[in-house]
Amino acid sequence: MQKLHPIPFNQVTIGGHFWEPQLRRNRDVSIPGIYQLCQDTGRLAMLHKGWKPAPGQEAHFFWDSDVAKWLEAASYSLATHPDPALEHRVDEVIKLFAELQETDGYVNSYFINIAPEYRWKNLSFFHELYCAGHLIEAGVAHFQATGKETLLNVVRRFADHIYDVFGPGKRVGICGHQEIELALVKLFRVTHEQRYLELSQLFLDRRGNTTVFKDEGQDLPPHVIPWYRQFYGAALPQTSQSLSEPRVTTWDQQSCGESDQFSTEYCQDHLPVRQQTRAVGHAVRAMYMYSAMADVVYETGDQELLAALERLWENVCEQQMYVTGGIGPSRFRKGDTEDFEGFTGDYDLPNLTAYAETCAAIGMVFWNHRMFHIAPQRRFMDIVERELYNGALCGVSLDGTRFFYENSLQSKGNHHRQTWYAVACCPPNLARLRASLGQYIYSQAERDVFVNLFIQSAVNLEIGSQSVHLRQETDYPWDGTIRLTVEAAQPTHFALHLRLPEWSRQAELLLNGQVVDIAEATNANGYICLDREWQHGDQIIFTLAMSVEQIESHPAVLDNIGCVALQRGPVVYCLEQCDHAVPLHHIVLPRTAQFTTQFEPSVLQGVVVLKTTGLAAQEGTPSSRLYRKDPVIAYHPCEVTAIPYYAWDNRQSGAMRVWIRSLA
Repeated sequence: MQKLHPIPFNQVTIGGHFWEPQLRRNRDVSIPGIYQLCQDTGRLAMLHKGWKPAPGQEAHFFWDSDVAKWLEAASYSLATHPDPALEHRVDEVIKLFAELQETDGYVNSYFINIAPEYRWKNLSFFHELYCAGHLIEAGVAHFQATGKETLLNVVRRFADHIYDVFGPGKRVGICGHQEIELALVKLFRVTHEQRYLELSQLFLDRRGNTTVFKDEGQDLPPHVIPWYRQFYGAALPQTSQSLSEPRVTTWDQQSCGESDQFSTEYCQDHLPVRQQTRAVGHAVRAMYMYSAMADVVYETGDQELLAALERLWENVCEQQMYVTGGIGPSRFRKGDTEDFEGFTGDYDLPNLTAYAETCAAIGMVFWNHRMFHIAPQRRFMDIVERELYNGALCGVSLDGTRFFYENSLQSKGNHHRQTWYAVACCPPNLARLRASLGQYIYSQAERDVFVNLFIQSAVNLEIGSQSVHLRQETDYPWDGTIRLTVEAAQPTHFALHLRLPEWSRQAELLLNGQVVDIAEATNANGYICLDREWQHGDQIIFTLAMSVEQIESHPAVLDNIGCVALQRGPVVYCLEQCDHAVPLHHIVLPRTAQFTTQFEPSVLQGVVVLKTTGLAAQEGTPSSRLYRKDPVIAYHPCEVTAIPYYAWDNRQSGAMRVWIRSLA
C-alpha cells in the first residue's frame, strides 16, 4: 500500500487574494533582494576559490547555508514560474559551488578559503555539517524543480565524502546544529541510495551517546572559546594563540564549579534521542532534529523513535508554544548574557522578551508536516496552519523587504524588522518556505486524498489510472467558505478527506447541494471523510463559522493571568498603538465584548479588522504620587481595534500587544 505523501508543490497552482500576492512578492522582491544582500555582504564572493576577506571585513563559517537556502527558494520559484534571468543566476551560483568543490568531494567556502586547518575539526561549533545539509537540500530542490543534475551531482559527491569520513566504523562525529540528518533523507528519496538514510540514522543514534562535543573543546581557536562556554556551560580553556598560530589549548579544570558542568542540552545531545521527553536547548536545532527523526520513522517504521516524537510533541505544543505558534522563548539561558535562542521551562512564555525565532516557527511547519504523514491527524496540520498564518508569516514585512529574527508578542515600539542580519538564516528560510507552500496543501495515498489547508488553488492528481483535477476556491482566512470542485474525464472512486480545524465551533458541509452530517462523517483524526465515486462537476461547499474568540492560557503562564488573546479562524490578532488614543496597557476587554468584523481593503494590504468597545483606565484626578491609598482610577469606554498579528510593524512605530487585560 502506498504511504501517505504530500502532493509536490509543482502540481499545485495557488491563486486567491491572500496567498497569491504574497508569493508574487516573494518571487519579485524577497528572492532577488536576498540574492543582492548575499552579493553585497560577500557571501557569493567567498564561493570563489582562493577568496580572502578585505581588511576589516568579517566572514562567517555559516555563510554557505544562506546561499544554499536562496538556491532552494529560487529553484522552487523556477518550478512554478519559469524565469530565464533567475535560472541563469541560479546556474552561475551552482557553478561557483562546483568549481569550489575539492577532489575528495568536500565543499565549504570558509574552510577551503579562510581556515582550511579547521576542516572537520569542531563539528559542535563550526556548522560544517549544517551548511552541508542546506546545500544538499538545495541540490535536491534544484533537481526536482528543473530536472538538472548540476547541483545534485555536487551534493552527492559531498554526501559520499561525509559518509566516507563519518559513516559506520569511521570517525564518530555529530553536528552541533542539526540539519544534515533531514537533508540526507531527502537525498536518499531522490537517489534511492540506502547509505544516505543509513548515515542520517547514524547521526541521530550517536546523539547522547558520545563525548564528541567535550572532546572537541580541547582544541579551539581563541575567538570560539567564549561561545563554546556559553553554549555548553564549560570552563574556559586557557590559550593565547591566534587563529593562524599553533594551538595549545587545555581545559582549566580547576575553574569548573558546580555551575560550570559541561552540558550538551543546547544541541539536544544530553540524552539519546529515543529517551528524550522534553524540548530543551536551541529551538531551531530541536525542530530540525525532530524533523529528521520523523523522516526516519516514515522510512523505517521505528516505533521507539515515534514514541519519543509523540512525547516531545506533547511537551512543545502543550507546554512550550506561544499562541502564535512561536517557540523558544528566551534569548538568554539562566545566568548568561548572550544569545541562547532556546527553550527554558514549561509554561515559561514571556511576551515582551519573547525570542520565538522565525526559523523555529518554520521548523515547526517542517516537523508537524512530517508527523502528519506518519499519522494523518488534524492536530499536526492545525499547527502547520497556526505557523503559516501567525508565527512564520510575521517574519516578513508586507512589502517583502524586511524581516523579523525575533517575534515578540508585546512591544514598547522599539522592535522592528530589518533588511538583513549578521546571522541571516531567517530571510532565505522564509523565502524557501513560501516558494514551496503548495506542498503543504494536499496529500495522497492511493485513493485517499487529503485537503489539509484551505488555500485557493488547483491540484492535478493521479488516482489509479485516472487523472483528476481538484479545484479549491476560497477567500480564507477572511471568509470561512471553501468550494471544492472535482473535474474528471470519467467517474473515479476515492476518499476525500477535509480537515475540520480544532478552532472551528460550527461547520456546514454541502455535497452537490445536499447536507452532509459532519459529526457522522468526521473520523477520530479530525478529518471529514467523503468516500464515493466522484463525477465530473461534483461540488462541495464547506463553511466554517469564524467567530471572534477570546483565548485564555494555562494559569501557569505568568504573563497571561487576567489576559486574553483574540483569534478569528486561524488568525491571531493584536493591538497596535497607532489605532488607539490611550496606551495599550490601559485597555481592558470585558469578556462579554461584542465584536464587529470588517474586511478593510486599504488597511495593511487588505485584512479583516476586529472592533469592539473596551474600557480604558484613567485617573479621575491626575497625581504624581506613585502609590495611593484611595482609588483614583476609573474605567471609561474606548474603541478597541485589533489587526492580524502577522501584519504588525508595517505602519508607524508604536507599542503592540497580543495579550490584552480582561475583565470578567
